[in-house]
Amino acid sequence: MTIKVIRGNPTPEELAAALAVVRARAAAAASVPPGAARARDSWADPARIAAHRLPQPGPVAWSRTYWPA
Repeated sequence: MTIKVIRGNPTPEELAAALAVVRARAAAAASVPPGAARARDSWADPARIAAHRLPQPGPVAWSRTYWPA
């Protein structure tokens, strides 16, 4: 694995911290079995968006876009 600094001038301590994070994430990803199902993050769940009824088209629909009915 090669890490290249594109911008800035990080200190050796900053590079070590960044590398530690990258290696920890890689180790965590490698420890998951290949066929294991990942838990879906609720923020990425498409049902979250369509959980509420959307405003019907009409002259005042724009005013109800961000406010629950």
